[in-house]
Amino acid sequence: MTDSCPLSAALPAASDTRDWRAPGEGRRVRVVPTHWCRRPARVTGAVGGRKAPRGVFHQAGAALLAAMLTVTLVATFAAAAMWQQWRAIAVETAERARIQSAWILIGALDWSRLILREDSIARSGDGTDNLSEPWSVPLEEARLSTFLAADRNVAQVEDASTDTTNAFLSGQITDLQALLNLRNLANEGQVDATALRQFQRLFEYLGLPRAQLDMLARQMLRAEAKDSDTASAAPLLPQSVAQLGWWGLPQRSVDALAPYVTLLPVRTKVNLNTASAVVLWASADGLDMAEAQRLVQARDSNHFRSEADAAKLLGNSSRISATVHTVSSSYFEVRGRLRLDMAVVEERSLVYKQRGDVRTLWRERGGLVRTTAPGTAAAGAR
Repeated sequence: MTDSCPLSAALPAASDTRDWRAPGEGRRVRVVPTHWCRRPARVTGAVGGRKAPRGVFHQAGAALLAAMLTVTLVATFAAAAMWQQWRAIAVETAERARIQSAWILIGALDWSRLILREDSIARSGDGTDNLSEPWSVPLEEARLSTFLAADRNVAQVEDASTDTTNAFLSGQITDLQALLNLRNLANEGQVDATALRQFQRLFEYLGLPRAQLDMLARQMLRAEAKDSDTASAAPLLPQSVAQLGWWGLPQRSVDALAPYVTLLPVRTKVNLNTASAVVLWASADGLDMAEAQRLVQARDSNHFRSEADAAKLLGNSSRISATVHTVSSSYFEVRGRLRLDMAVVEERSLVYKQRGDVRTLWRERGGLVRTTAPGTAAAGAR
């Protein structure tokens, strides 16, 4: 049995969309066609509720867009503030590392000067400088805190209140008179014949052209010119061998010469106790490489106390001359290397030693260099 709608007889068919007047009512309404018995009719107009104004939806969209823009601006300003704060912290950290590195390397240089001074005034010394002395032993990379005194029996390496646990120091002292001095090429406005022969042999050994040696000799004469007319056009005198490129020397030649030559403020002699076999061979007229090797082997067991000791080893040969050779030195290079976390700072200094007085002539410091693998760099070899 099916349900029947009580208004089915009075209401129009479901497909009729015309206006309809309800019985007993004087008001006309429009009926939206629906299924009369299962769902009530949806009436609009004066009988149903009013529709929302169209402007309300536009206002809601504008408010949402404004909220999104506000969130974006706040996020942008917050990111910019965080970036500026991070940059300020990074700059402060780098400046702190630079200052700390500078003071640590100054302390290392003073320590090196103290070692050289003690060697110079040692009563047990014989006035020579040789490779059996303490200054010749390089300092391998070691934790900086191991050099600091313990406080209340607690080593600094275990003290978390300090930041020296990640600092590592290495360095070495090198005798610069173990090398051929480019300054010897010029002597009172003339090319020194003895020094020129020494460098000729070295250039031949290294396979470098003679024209480059002649160029170096000319540039040295011009750089040391005392005449006012010539001095105005004189080239700038380099401070080290690495700067010989100023004079037009190719970098390949500079790299080849670096282990054997130096550039000192004055003319110097070659130290028989510290020079390599190649430098000894190049420094002495008529000396062959085998004899130079004999000198090196002999001094390892017993260093030379005078030039005569070396000459006696070669059979009282005149090839060892007191005008060219010596057994002591006055000029040393001090190299220091500090690794602080992942930053590396290097410094090299020229030190002059004379009768217990040790002075620093110049210092050259490298910038902070970031390493990709901490702990892989070792101290420089002598």
